[in-house]
Amino acid sequence: MAENVKLAIIGGGPAGMAAAIAAREAGVGDIVILERDSELGGILNQCIHNGFGLHTFKEELTGPEYAARYIDRVLGLGIRYETGTMVLSVSENKEITTVSRARGLLVYKADAVILAMGCRERPRGALNIPGTRPQGIYTAGAAQKLVNCDGFIPGREVVILGSGDIGLIMARRMTLEGARVRLVAELMPYSGGLKRNIVQCLDDYGIPLKLSHTVVDIKGKKRLEGVTVAEVDGTGTPVPGTEEYVECDTLLLSCGLIPENELSLTAGVELNPVTNGPFVNDRLETNVPGVFACGNVLHVHDLVDFVSEEAGRAGVAAAKYLSGDGGEAGRILDIVPGAGVRYTVPSTVDAGRCDEAIHVRFRVRDVYRSCSVRVAAKDREIMVKKRRIIVPSEMEDVILKRSALEGVEGPITVEIVGV
Repeated sequence: MAENVKLAIIGGGPAGMAAAIAAREAGVGDIVILERDSELGGILNQCIHNGFGLHTFKEELTGPEYAARYIDRVLGLGIRYETGTMVLSVSENKEITTVSRARGLLVYKADAVILAMGCRERPRGALNIPGTRPQGIYTAGAAQKLVNCDGFIPGREVVILGSGDIGLIMARRMTLEGARVRLVAELMPYSGGLKRNIVQCLDDYGIPLKLSHTVVDIKGKKRLEGVTVAEVDGTGTPVPGTEEYVECDTLLLSCGLIPENELSLTAGVELNPVTNGPFVNDRLETNVPGVFACGNVLHVHDLVDFVSEEAGRAGVAAAKYLSGDGGEAGRILDIVPGAGVRYTVPSTVDAGRCDEAIHVRFRVRDVYRSCSVRVAAKDREIMVKKRRIIVPSEMEDVILKRSALEGVEGPITVEIVGV
């Protein structure tokens, strides 16, 4: 079976819903959201802690509360959504093959597609931790779902490897459920999570954070009995003589997130090897015309508020594409990472037809203090923004004015200076 649709959005989490709402408000009538879970909301449904919505709604919400605001708007606008629907592939001509219990195998032929599949956690197999394979080892997100959705406590004596935000939040959550979190070990010399989560989830509960440390061995046959933690040098190599054995029955892994881009590859989308997400232009359009990307499938965000804002721009851009308002490509300028910058999103900007304000988001390579973010093209300085401190765990954002790009010859470089 095949069905035609103007705009198909893959993913019914915060990105997918925000994109759908923005596209509907921009005039797109025929929209379908395809979600593999049994309900809309995505990862927010298991994030019962607060801290969401401060930018979007100017108040502090839990994850389910934040999701509910968008679900209500989706329902209020009459946007069609299909839950329990697994997308198997997306072709280069925007044919989306799906399967569901309700409708069986179904192909959607879309005029435009927005990729909003989110991201997944890096598992133990990608970390090369030596030792046995006992029960008691979970990713932090899997443990979060077990505790918050299923009412199951994974263990009572916990070690957490990696200081990503999910790991920090689970340190607090496990403590509140009566477990003892022995420590959080972080390979890098700085935390991978937001400063507020370090304070609220570790400092407030007396949980030690050991920077430049990692797990070098796992003990236990049927059930985890303990792990060996060691200090690492500047190359990430364990330092002999620094090993410490910690008894525990649970190890949670919070070692980074990976955008879910298997479907992007089937669609012929070119991926950035740094972010593992698509290369996009200032309209969040990939190299495949009419295929857009937003949210954590594009690059991993810190705050869901930023996901929603970005997805809204993708929805408006898709609406313009469908209405033929894109216009012919004009003066394309590359945006490239310079000194101290890992990547930039977008990777190109059309100086002839871009919006009045262009968001350029990026992450830095290290901790920089008393520095400046400099945006320049050849010998022309476009803007300089002073910063007291910049850290890799927090995404940065600079806004370029369209008028500032007049007469500029690319590439545009985003770099950290004054360090």
